[in-house]
Amino acid sequence: MRLQVIGAGPAYSDRPGDIGACYLVRHAGAAILLDLGQGAFAGVAAAVEPSSLLATLVTHLHADHFIDLVPLRHYLRYQFRPPRRARVIAPAALRRRLDDLHGDPRFCAEALDIEPLRAGSFAVGPFEVTAGRVTHDGDSYAFRVGVGDGRGLAYSGDVGQASDLRALVSPGDVLLVEVSFGTGPVPPGAQHLDADDVGDLAAATGPSRVLLTHLQMGFDRTATEEAVRRRFGGPVELVEPGFTTPI
Repeated sequence: MRLQVIGAGPAYSDRPGDIGACYLVRHAGAAILLDLGQGAFAGVAAAVEPSSLLATLVTHLHADHFIDLVPLRHYLRYQFRPPRRARVIAPAALRRRLDDLHGDPRFCAEALDIEPLRAGSFAVGPFEVTAGRVTHDGDSYAFRVGVGDGRGLAYSGDVGQASDLRALVSPGDVLLVEVSFGTGPVPPGAQHLDADDVGDLAAATGPSRVLLTHLQMGFDRTATEEAVRRRFGGPVELVEPGFTTPI
Protein backbone atom coordinates (compact mmCIF):
# COMPACT_ATOMS: atom_id res chain seq x y z
CA MET A 1 0.00 0.00 0.00
CA ARG A 2 1.28 3.48 -0.86
CA LEU A 3 0.23 6.98 0.19
CA GLN A 4 0.50 10.06 -2.01
CA VAL A 5 -0.37 13.46 -0.56
CA ILE A 6 -2.36 15.51 -3.07
CA GLY A 7 -3.30 18.25 -0.63
CA ALA A 8 -2.55 18.84 3.06
CA GLY A 9 -3.61 22.43 3.63
CA PRO A 10 -6.15 23.91 6.06
CA ALA A 11 -9.32 25.79 5.20
CA TYR A 12 -7.36 29.02 4.48
CA SER A 13 -3.69 29.74 4.03
CA ASP A 14 -1.12 32.33 2.98
CA ARG A 15 1.26 29.60 1.76
CA PRO A 16 1.30 29.42 -2.07
CA GLY A 17 0.46 25.94 -3.24
CA ASP A 18 -1.56 24.94 -0.21
CA ILE A 19 -4.35 22.60 -1.33
CA GLY A 20 -7.25 21.24 0.69
CA ALA A 21 -7.11 17.81 2.30
CA CYS A 22 -6.71 14.97 -0.21
CA TYR A 23 -4.79 11.72 0.14
CA LEU A 24 -4.41 9.06 -2.55
CA VAL A 25 -3.97 5.48 -1.32
CA ARG A 26 -2.95 2.78 -3.81
CA HIS A 27 -2.38 -0.95 -3.75
CA ALA A 28 -1.93 -3.44 -6.59
CA GLY A 29 -3.41 -1.11 -9.20
CA ALA A 30 -6.40 -0.08 -7.06
CA ALA A 31 -6.81 3.45 -5.70
CA ILE A 32 -9.03 5.36 -3.28
CA LEU A 33 -9.11 8.96 -2.07
CA LEU A 34 -9.40 10.12 1.50
CA ASP A 35 -11.09 13.53 1.23
CA LEU A 36 -11.13 15.84 -1.79
CA GLY A 37 -10.66 19.43 -0.67
CA GLN A 38 -10.26 22.73 -2.51
CA GLY A 39 -7.86 22.70 -5.43
CA ALA A 40 -7.13 18.97 -5.22
CA PHE A 41 -8.78 17.72 -8.39
CA ALA A 42 -5.94 18.76 -10.70
CA GLY A 43 -3.42 16.85 -8.59
CA VAL A 44 -5.64 13.79 -8.54
CA ALA A 45 -6.02 13.90 -12.32
CA ALA A 46 -2.25 14.18 -12.72
CA ALA A 47 -1.70 11.12 -10.53
CA VAL A 48 -4.47 8.75 -11.59
CA GLU A 49 -7.39 8.59 -14.03
CA PRO A 50 -10.14 9.96 -11.76
CA SER A 51 -12.82 7.69 -13.17
CA SER A 52 -10.74 4.65 -12.15
CA LEU A 53 -10.91 5.46 -8.43
CA LEU A 54 -12.69 2.76 -6.46
CA ALA A 55 -14.15 5.38 -4.11
CA THR A 56 -13.70 8.77 -2.51
CA LEU A 57 -14.14 8.66 1.27
CA VAL A 58 -15.08 11.95 2.92
CA THR A 59 -14.39 12.50 6.62
CA HIS A 60 -16.79 15.38 7.24
CA LEU A 61 -18.72 18.14 5.56
CA HIS A 62 -16.39 21.11 5.73
CA ALA A 63 -15.61 22.38 2.24
CA ASP A 64 -11.84 21.99 2.58
CA HIS A 65 -12.45 18.23 2.71
CA PHE A 66 -15.06 17.70 -0.02
CA ILE A 67 -15.60 20.66 -2.34
CA ASP A 68 -13.56 19.30 -5.27
CA LEU A 69 -16.23 16.67 -5.71
CA VAL A 70 -17.70 19.46 -7.87
CA PRO A 71 -14.95 19.37 -10.54
CA LEU A 72 -14.90 15.56 -10.26
CA ARG A 73 -18.62 15.51 -11.03
CA HIS A 74 -18.19 17.88 -13.98
CA TYR A 75 -15.28 15.82 -15.32
CA LEU A 76 -17.26 12.59 -15.23
CA ARG A 77 -20.38 14.24 -16.65
CA TYR A 78 -18.83 16.12 -19.56
CA GLN A 79 -15.47 14.56 -20.42
CA PHE A 80 -16.84 11.17 -21.48
CA ARG A 81 -19.50 9.84 -23.82
CA PRO A 82 -21.38 8.23 -22.20
CA PRO A 83 -20.72 9.94 -18.87
CA ARG A 84 -18.91 7.97 -16.18
CA ARG A 85 -19.71 7.68 -12.49
CA ALA A 86 -17.83 7.71 -9.19
CA ARG A 87 -18.51 6.07 -5.84
CA VAL A 88 -18.49 8.45 -2.88
CA ILE A 89 -18.79 7.32 0.75
CA ALA A 90 -19.55 10.31 2.93
CA PRO A 91 -21.64 11.69 5.80
CA ALA A 92 -25.31 11.43 4.94
CA ALA A 93 -25.97 15.14 4.32
CA LEU A 94 -23.41 15.45 1.50
CA ARG A 95 -25.85 14.90 -1.37
CA ARG A 96 -28.27 17.55 -0.17
CA ARG A 97 -25.47 20.03 0.51
CA LEU A 98 -24.03 19.79 -3.02
CA ASP A 99 -27.45 19.76 -4.66
CA ASP A 100 -28.53 22.83 -2.70
CA LEU A 101 -25.27 24.63 -3.50
CA HIS A 102 -26.05 24.30 -7.20
CA GLY A 103 -29.83 24.69 -6.96
CA ASP A 104 -30.21 21.39 -8.78
CA PRO A 105 -31.80 18.33 -7.12
CA ARG A 106 -30.03 16.06 -9.63
CA PHE A 107 -26.58 17.63 -9.47
CA CYS A 108 -25.02 14.69 -7.63
CA ALA A 109 -27.22 12.00 -9.15
CA GLU A 110 -25.92 12.71 -12.66
CA ALA A 111 -22.41 11.42 -11.86
CA LEU A 112 -21.87 10.59 -8.17
CA ASP A 113 -23.07 7.43 -6.45
CA ILE A 114 -23.14 8.63 -2.85
CA GLU A 115 -23.39 6.14 0.01
CA PRO A 116 -23.93 7.22 3.64
CA LEU A 117 -20.89 6.73 5.84
CA ARG A 118 -21.38 5.02 9.19
CA ALA A 119 -19.02 3.90 11.93
CA GLY A 120 -17.72 0.37 11.38
CA SER A 121 -15.63 -1.69 8.98
CA PHE A 122 -16.17 -2.31 5.27
CA ALA A 123 -14.21 -3.29 2.19
CA VAL A 124 -13.45 -1.11 -0.82
CA GLY A 125 -11.76 -3.38 -3.35
CA PRO A 126 -8.61 -4.71 -1.65
CA PHE A 127 -8.75 -2.08 1.10
CA GLU A 128 -10.12 -2.81 4.56
CA VAL A 129 -11.57 0.43 5.92
CA THR A 130 -12.63 1.16 9.46
CA ALA A 131 -14.51 4.40 10.09
CA GLY A 132 -14.77 5.81 13.61
CA ARG A 133 -16.83 8.77 14.81
CA VAL A 134 -14.79 11.73 16.04
CA THR A 135 -15.52 15.01 17.77
CA HIS A 136 -15.46 17.84 15.26
CA ASP A 137 -18.54 19.06 13.41
CA GLY A 138 -21.63 16.91 13.69
CA ASP A 139 -21.23 13.79 11.56
CA SER A 140 -17.40 13.51 11.46
CA TYR A 141 -15.16 10.45 11.02
CA ALA A 142 -11.58 9.24 10.98
CA PHE A 143 -10.38 6.22 8.99
CA ARG A 144 -8.00 3.32 9.23
CA VAL A 145 -7.12 1.79 5.86
CA GLY A 146 -5.24 -1.47 5.50
CA VAL A 147 -4.71 -4.48 3.28
CA GLY A 148 -4.87 -7.88 4.92
CA ASP A 149 -3.07 -8.10 8.25
CA GLY A 150 -0.33 -5.64 7.35
CA ARG A 151 0.48 -2.18 8.60
CA GLY A 152 -2.35 0.31 8.19
CA LEU A 153 -2.79 4.02 7.60
CA ALA A 154 -4.74 5.84 10.32
CA TYR A 155 -6.08 9.18 9.06
CA SER A 156 -7.60 11.63 11.52
CA GLY A 157 -9.59 13.93 9.26
CA ASP A 158 -10.34 16.90 11.51
CA VAL A 159 -10.79 16.05 15.17
CA GLY A 160 -11.13 17.93 18.44
CA GLN A 161 -10.23 15.13 20.86
CA ALA A 162 -7.14 13.03 20.20
CA SER A 163 -8.55 10.24 22.36
CA ASP A 164 -11.22 9.63 19.69
CA LEU A 165 -8.47 8.24 17.44
CA ARG A 166 -6.97 5.67 19.81
CA ALA A 167 -9.15 2.76 18.68
CA LEU A 168 -8.14 3.33 15.04
CA VAL A 169 -4.36 3.27 15.53
CA SER A 170 -2.67 -0.13 15.84
CA PRO A 171 1.00 -0.40 16.88
CA GLY A 172 3.20 0.01 13.80
CA ASP A 173 0.59 1.88 11.75
CA VAL A 174 1.42 5.12 9.95
CA LEU A 175 -0.50 7.94 11.65
CA LEU A 176 -1.58 10.76 9.32
CA VAL A 177 -2.95 13.34 11.71
CA GLU A 178 -4.03 16.95 11.71
CA VAL A 179 -2.02 19.41 13.79
CA SER A 180 -4.02 22.50 12.91
CA PHE A 181 -2.85 24.72 15.77
CA GLY A 182 0.81 23.87 15.67
CA THR A 183 2.56 24.47 18.95
CA GLY A 184 -0.77 25.52 20.45
CA PRO A 185 -2.88 26.29 22.19
CA VAL A 186 -6.09 25.34 20.40
CA PRO A 187 -8.64 28.17 20.74
CA PRO A 188 -11.72 27.26 22.78
CA GLY A 189 -14.35 25.59 20.62
CA ALA A 190 -12.08 25.15 17.58
CA GLN A 191 -12.27 21.32 17.71
CA HIS A 192 -8.79 20.71 16.32
CA LEU A 193 -5.46 19.39 17.66
CA ASP A 194 -2.08 20.87 18.47
CA ALA A 195 1.37 19.27 18.74
CA ASP A 196 1.00 18.25 22.38
CA ASP A 197 -2.26 16.43 21.58
CA VAL A 198 -0.63 14.61 18.68
CA GLY A 199 2.52 13.72 20.61
CA ASP A 200 0.53 12.26 23.50
CA LEU A 201 -1.65 10.26 21.09
CA ALA A 202 1.38 8.84 19.30
CA ALA A 203 3.14 7.97 22.57
CA ALA A 204 0.02 6.08 23.70
CA THR A 205 -0.68 4.17 20.46
CA GLY A 206 2.78 3.35 19.06
CA PRO A 207 2.65 4.20 15.34
CA SER A 208 5.77 3.55 13.28
CA ARG A 209 5.78 7.18 12.19
CA VAL A 210 3.69 10.32 12.44
CA LEU A 211 2.80 12.38 9.37
CA LEU A 212 1.48 15.81 10.31
CA THR A 213 -1.01 17.69 8.16
CA HIS A 214 -3.52 20.60 8.08
CA LEU A 215 -1.22 23.14 9.77
CA GLN A 216 -2.89 26.54 10.01
CA MET A 217 -1.16 29.70 8.79
CA GLY A 218 0.88 31.49 11.43
CA PHE A 219 2.41 28.34 12.95
CA ASP A 220 6.01 27.30 12.35
CA ARG A 221 6.63 23.94 10.67
CA THR A 222 9.89 23.11 12.43
CA ALA A 223 8.69 24.13 15.88
CA THR A 224 5.55 22.04 15.42
CA GLU A 225 7.51 18.94 14.42
CA GLU A 226 9.88 19.40 17.36
CA ALA A 227 6.98 19.79 19.79
CA VAL A 228 5.53 16.44 18.68
CA ARG A 229 8.95 14.78 18.97
CA ARG A 230 9.28 15.90 22.59
CA ARG A 231 6.39 13.56 23.44
CA PHE A 232 6.88 10.83 20.81
CA GLY A 233 10.24 9.22 20.10
CA GLY A 234 9.55 8.02 16.56
CA PRO A 235 9.84 9.75 13.16
CA VAL A 236 7.72 12.88 12.70
CA GLU A 237 7.25 14.84 9.47
CA LEU A 238 4.91 17.55 8.23
CA VAL A 239 3.73 16.48 4.77
CA GLU A 240 3.10 18.60 1.67
CA PRO A 241 1.62 17.95 -1.79
CA GLY A 242 3.79 15.49 -3.69
CA PHE A 243 4.90 13.59 -0.60
CA THR A 244 4.75 9.82 -1.18
CA THR A 245 5.59 6.90 1.06
CA PRO A 246 4.97 3.18 1.37
CA ILE A 247 2.73 2.22 4.27
